[in-house]
Amino acid sequence: MSKSSQAVTTIALSGTQNGKIEVATLQEPYGAKSEPVASIGIFLSGSSDEPDWKVHIPKANIDEVIAALNEAKNVL
Repeated sequence: MSKSSQAVTTIALSGTQNGKIEVATLQEPYGAKSEPVASIGIFLSGSSDEPDWKVHIPKANIDEVIAALNEAKNVL
């Protein structure tokens, strides 16, 4: 499985001492010719190479996910 990753940003995870949120892009995340995705990884302790949780969002869904997150933010 081919996975070319490019980091976009790292954000401190609120409510933790060393946790972080990492946003990256992945090319061919599911093998040759699979569509690239935005990847969001949540690291609770910040000390591991693999996130505790992760989500892959296809480019076509990014704007809709951003809108939903803004709506959730307004509700909170």
